Amino acid sequence: MSALTAEFSGRVLRNVPMAKHTSWHVGGPADLYFTPHDLRDLAAFLRQLPPEMPLLWVGLGSNLLVRDGGIRGVVIATHGALGALARVNATTIHAEAGVPCARLARQCVQWGLGPAEFLAGIPGTLGGALAMNAGAWGDETWRHVVEVDVIDRHGATHTRTPRDYEIGYRRVRGPDGEWFTAARLKFDPNPEAHTDAIRDLLERRRRSQPIGEWSCGSVFTNPPGDHAARLIESAGLKGYRIGDAAVSDKHANFIINHGAARAADIEAVIRHVQHTVALRHGITLQTEVRIVGEPA
Repeated sequence: MSALTAEFSGRVLRNVPMAKHTSWHVGGPADLYFTPHDLRDLAAFLRQLPPEMPLLWVGLGSNLLVRDGGIRGVVIATHGALGALARVNATTIHAEAGVPCARLARQCVQWGLGPAEFLAGIPGTLGGALAMNAGAWGDETWRHVVEVDVIDRHGATHTRTPRDYEIGYRRVRGPDGEWFTAARLKFDPNPEAHTDAIRDLLERRRRSQPIGEWSCGSVFTNPPGDHAARLIESAGLKGYRIGDAAVSDKHANFIINHGAARAADIEAVIRHVQHTVALRHGITLQTEVRIVGEPA
């Protein structure tokens, strides 16, 4: 990191425990951790990084399992940095990657735009939702995308459309070496939009999911024509536990850190669930959560 100017080297944190920045509250230290002031600051930072330096982008730290050995390279935190949200015209909004999806849902309802309530069920930022085509309650992020802004590791920015990506269920594939910084999203005018709709959906979520406990959200994607939670529950895995990591008794597609779990415990539960479901049902569950970093 000697190549960085004093302006950046003084703002880069070192050996930051990722357990402080993930919803599972696990994860070893990141070598370097940087939160940009804004997009221009981010571009300047990227231009000074050595080309071989690995990068990991983090929003709210949901849908992310960082192993106990931590992260080699730089973690770039977008939450609290890329947070602009504005209405472009009658049907289109502009949001930066660090905007929490729940905030986006509430603002769209206030603007009388919809259907956007589903975003309230995504426990992360827009950047993460774009990266994995996150969805909830039957809707998905990329159904509403008009265009996206991206940045490459040289600090150059580009604007792209959905045609530049292969988009599927919880999967987005696009040009290598680029990261989402913002998007224009289109919704329909909906004068009947009301925060009560979000409140009702969140209440349904609270009744069916272990909200308030340390989890990443859904761990596995649903296989075609079925639900991961049904397969896990029918395999008798609710409550299965390794250390302080356990399959939720409330919703089988959630794995809970009951307080002192290590990332290795959670990963071991994930592998056991995959193995058991494959034996019982002949289906290999695919992880929705992203697993990164080095083992202890």
